[in-house]
Amino acid sequence: MENYEKNLDEACAKFRKILEDQLTRVENMKAQGDFTDYSAIDTIKIGVCGGDGIGPTITKEARRVLEFILADLVDLGKVEFKTIDGLTIENRIAAGKAIPDDVMAELKSCDIILKGPTTTPQKGDGMPNIESANVAMRKALDLFANIRPVKVPEEGINWTIFRENTEGGYAVGSSGFNVTEDLAVDFTVTTKQGSDRIARLAYDYARKNGLNRVSLVTKANVIKTTDGNFLEDCHKVADLYPEIITDEWYADIMTAKLVDKKRRRDFKVLLLPNLYGDIISDEAAEFQGGVGTAGCANIGKKYAMFEAIHGSAPRMVREGRAQYADPCSMLRASVMLLSHIGYQDRADKLERALDICSFEEKKLTVTGRAGGASCAEFGDYVMETLKKL
Repeated sequence: MENYEKNLDEACAKFRKILEDQLTRVENMKAQGDFTDYSAIDTIKIGVCGGDGIGPTITKEARRVLEFILADLVDLGKVEFKTIDGLTIENRIAAGKAIPDDVMAELKSCDIILKGPTTTPQKGDGMPNIESANVAMRKALDLFANIRPVKVPEEGINWTIFRENTEGGYAVGSSGFNVTEDLAVDFTVTTKQGSDRIARLAYDYARKNGLNRVSLVTKANVIKTTDGNFLEDCHKVADLYPEIITDEWYADIMTAKLVDKKRRRDFKVLLLPNLYGDIISDEAAEFQGGVGTAGCANIGKKYAMFEAIHGSAPRMVREGRAQYADPCSMLRASVMLLSHIGYQDRADKLERALDICSFEEKKLTVTGRAGGASCAEFGDYVMETLKKL
């Protein structure tokens, strides 16, 4: 048997550093204040990041629609849009960071961020192994709640998925290491504070929206410590909401039950750790028409970021089809943005316009190819519909 003492000592030192960083994060969570009160801000600054691939195309269209629906507030100086360049794969590789320092400073100068999809390097693609820009932004701005609504009225589907955004398998996803040539280790992280705050947000949402069920989704039967603690902490929060039914599901069974036409109508709010939330929300989006139709909110106490849930689709750019990208994901994210900053009436109006354009009239269909509507044409269609509401 080989002598692994040196390997083990190095691994223990790396593991200790990871734990020290996470304990610092726990103390930071304990010291946090309340959520931002947007009504108390003189000018709400919305930073717009195009991202990679089709990101600039669909983000531009979402900004155009937002500027249309917020035109009076922009004129009054109550809302300001700020272009943030530099969150591209080329700049991130050049800086050797998930988010270059100057871009991070610009992000932190804004109250709200509207962000297009970004490319994340993976092993074997020839790019440096830098962290996902999404994961880095969620950690740096402490955007702990990823909220993804899915709605298919004719199927009786109206789900809101609350995915914990800063812990689980993604918390230190770029900090794993090869102990030896034969043994590699990654980590999953759960904290009491992280589980409590996402659970409170989910149950508050259910109560405010008259939803009577929250479903907890884990693999606590196998991942007993971290998933078990998440489940236990969520149940403690559930006890504060006695009028809401709480049930438990294993992640693998939940993927099956979402396909069950009878059972899936029962689900209202799903509450999940990071990795399962990512997978199941993508599956859920397929019922609505695919990930290209779904947006999401990333909510923290100070900052919030709104984005599509799909990737940057570099193939569409290579094939010259970027102008035919579907902007619905970013437009759905814009609905949540409007709601979050306190303009619920405008959020409802945009959501209604999107439902008309996507599900009812369907005068234009975005197919991703020249045979369908372009991104800009669909944006025009939405704005023409808004004028009639």
